[in-house]
Amino acid sequence: MPELTPLLQDFLKTPVHSHFMDGDFVSSNSDETFPVINPATEEIIAQVSLGSMEDVDKAVVSAKKAFQHDSPWRKMLPDDRGKILYKLAEKIEENKESLAQLVTLENGKLLRDAKSSDVGGAAKTFRYYAGWCTKIEGETIDLSQPQKGGKQNFAFTRREPIGVVAAIVPWNFPLSVASWKLAPALAAGCTVVLKPSEETPLSVLLLAQLAMEAGMPSGVFNIVLGDGKTTGAALTAHPHISKVTFTGSTHTGKIIGKSAMDNVTGISLELGGKSPAIVYDDPIDFSAVAKGVAAGIFRNQGQVCVAGSRVYIHKKVFDKVLADICHEAEKIKIGNGFDETADMGPLVSASHRDKVCHYIDQGISDGASLVSGGRKIYDKGYYLQPTVFSATDNELAIIREEIFGPVLVAVPFDDLKHAIQKANDSKLGLAATVWTKDISKAIKTINRLEAGVVYVNSPVRSDPNLPLGGYKQSGIGRELGKTGIYNYTTLKSVNIVY
Repeated sequence: MPELTPLLQDFLKTPVHSHFMDGDFVSSNSDETFPVINPATEEIIAQVSLGSMEDVDKAVVSAKKAFQHDSPWRKMLPDDRGKILYKLAEKIEENKESLAQLVTLENGKLLRDAKSSDVGGAAKTFRYYAGWCTKIEGETIDLSQPQKGGKQNFAFTRREPIGVVAAIVPWNFPLSVASWKLAPALAAGCTVVLKPSEETPLSVLLLAQLAMEAGMPSGVFNIVLGDGKTTGAALTAHPHISKVTFTGSTHTGKIIGKSAMDNVTGISLELGGKSPAIVYDDPIDFSAVAKGVAAGIFRNQGQVCVAGSRVYIHKKVFDKVLADICHEAEKIKIGNGFDETADMGPLVSASHRDKVCHYIDQGISDGASLVSGGRKIYDKGYYLQPTVFSATDNELAIIREEIFGPVLVAVPFDDLKHAIQKANDSKLGLAATVWTKDISKAIKTINRLEAGVVYVNSPVRSDPNLPLGGYKQSGIGRELGKTGIYNYTTLKSVNIVY
């Protein structure tokens, strides 16, 4: 492991990390704490406050005060708001090593992935939405209602910030997913209370410190730490929250949605995925396809919402492509995220690793063929081999349920119609990939797939300019792109009679 940066060493000296409210780190109302564990070594790296309902209320009050019409944030010109977000993007890049090391410590992912996906992705997202601050638009509308006395209508719409946003983010990409919510909400002029995952609460605390250095007014960005049962539930049910945005499991998303509706609070939910990859029998480079399919499931230990966890392969090339995928899986070197030669790190926690192992055992008992991997390795750390199954029954639990780990199930198909039927036979519809050189076949497949994001001849990757969201039980609304910022606005219709 490399030597930690001085900034990170100083940050980790804090005896108990606590909430960030009104521009400063504040003590919790509760004495309860929970540990943050390094998944690679099983060592405790920090103690963190467990937020109470009183802590949540203080954070929301801070955000609400910062959203008042006479507050510095609301009176700030859009261009000046954009300058702060752009400055934060620069601060993130200046402190890339510290942030990435912290993500690797708390999440276990490879340091190079933490630098590119989490830190690099967050910087790009803040920079992208910094530019949107000055580009939020309404429109003029010609009305059909007549006015007496020769008077006229001047009708238009304007978009206004929706209010105080509750943002609940997962552990798999703790910085980049946080930026997907923070950057557009702040660009729109909202204020935010963020609750990170219990597994990865540290990197966003360091982000808050950088936000203040970038000139963020007090109370605009707040963090409350804690679990979902107490802290998260209190946040989503708070009457002064105007919008809840959540990324996580479909099960939790349903609970949050029901809670938010009690106050008729707006919601955006980016939920589970069981994304299919469809490999046709075109004369393409099957070795490259195997590399792409493997990258789509084994990146970040399979802990990716858009991971291609089921692959449908044309029966003519099924054995060839499956063998190539297994070859790619077996080449993967598993190790500590700080090991520059490693290709895959540990899973995020012991409980999550055990959940994934349960699915592997269930797949075997249900009759699927374990073709490669499937074993826990090393005495310390939550490590698991990349795992590949072969099956024909599309009803198996390992095909229908989100495992969120390095587990791939390969299934043969007969033709395009058969492939689409199998791919769409799911309650989820977040993403999909198509592998073919036939552009007509690719577009026919795209048009019929029930998925919010489709990539052709590539694993799915996120980009600030490309909206992300799902069909069916994979969520409500979209993040990123123009749609992402408009989700944090409310539309006001105006008519001036003159």
